[in-house]
Amino acid sequence: MSEAQRKTWTSRIGFILASAGAAVGLGAIWKFPYMAGTNGGSAFLFPYILMTFTVGLAILIAEIALGKIGKGGIVTAYRRLAPVWIPAGYLGVLCGFMVLCFYSAIGGWTLAYFAESLTGSGLIADQSQLGQHFGSFVSDPVKALGFQWLFLLINGMVVALDVTKGIERLSKILMPLLCLMMIVLIVRGLMLPGAEAGLAFLFKFDPEAFTWSALLQAMGFTFFSLCVGCGCMLTYGSYLNPKDNLINGCAWISVLAVIASLLGGLMIMPSVFAFGLDPTAGPGLTFITMPAVFAQLPFGQFFAILFYLCIVVAAITSSVSMIEITVAFLVDEHRFTRVSASILSTLALAVVGALPCLSFGILSDVKFFGSKTFFDVFDFFTSNISLPVGGLVILYLAGFKCWPAVRNEILSTSRISEAQLKFLRLMMIGFSPILVLIVLISGLI
Repeated sequence: MSEAQRKTWTSRIGFILASAGAAVGLGAIWKFPYMAGTNGGSAFLFPYILMTFTVGLAILIAEIALGKIGKGGIVTAYRRLAPVWIPAGYLGVLCGFMVLCFYSAIGGWTLAYFAESLTGSGLIADQSQLGQHFGSFVSDPVKALGFQWLFLLINGMVVALDVTKGIERLSKILMPLLCLMMIVLIVRGLMLPGAEAGLAFLFKFDPEAFTWSALLQAMGFTFFSLCVGCGCMLTYGSYLNPKDNLINGCAWISVLAVIASLLGGLMIMPSVFAFGLDPTAGPGLTFITMPAVFAQLPFGQFFAILFYLCIVVAAITSSVSMIEITVAFLVDEHRFTRVSASILSTLALAVVGALPCLSFGILSDVKFFGSKTFFDVFDFFTSNISLPVGGLVILYLAGFKCWPAVRNEILSTSRISEAQLKFLRLMMIGFSPILVLIVLISGLI
């Protein structure tokens, strides 16, 4: 697809909301609460906020700038800007594909729990029964695959439309709706007796609670929450209008990502503490602990419906950005039509994604490296290897190889002083790569 033919966002707010939707996703509502819960609350929250507005923002600016300059998906942009790094572009496409393979399994869970909330069948006060209920669902191949494929079908239908009619229009509707629904649930949770303990857990500054592990987890979650490293934001950047303010847009995306994570924590933690449940429940916090909360709330079914609708909306706004990486690759590099690229991508995801999806059932005994299932392997490869490596390549290209073009792009649309520009480059070539390397090495260890 030529630069002249390439679609662009119809408005700056459309780009910001679509990018924020990619960043928010299940990270804000599913991952942030349980990671904060298992890493000391504020001991995780404060480093995460600091990392987002320093290291995370620098990588976000670098990635979106490369997309805007390269005018293509990650492989096409690297081909135009630095051909020697094309293999890293293919790694980005593979990373986005593999993320959605296991992410779509979780997306299927959200659809299933939303369906159950409509009937009230998932509202069980006993967490042990909820654990059995969750286990029986994820181990049922028909139900698990059926809901995963439904989730992928929704994504395929959205990206089959051009970027303005599909992703942008969806984000303009769903992101404000998501925010509104989250606020309603937060207000209800804060009205519960004992909810203040959840607030204290999240926001009470306690220097003694800080640990090296919590800091590492916060750094890793920063990359996950901003959706940087795999080429998603680079692809979105390629649809930017040449006159769009790069720095301003990236700042807004970072702000919205942090706000969404805070809202996710406020939506869950006060209720968990109010009912004396375990905030360290881990990944099962959303699917095992929260139904017990709703089972004990007046009008619990209504709030359960609202809660799981929030998760479905968040999952879709994020997952469409990941399938867009593959679709853009097929359109830009292999001249597929957008519809055919979407169909092929959806079918491939349904086939390969069945491996992590069935890891909790009929493939649960298939282990790698001693104890890792397909789901674990996909998660480990993307989170611990591909995303950090992709982040390092992006920082190198933006901070060294393509810095003159990145600098001109920033100055052409943003009011930024020379001192601020120097600090930004220092973040790209100094501080950020060091921290990404720490995350990479600690993840491998």
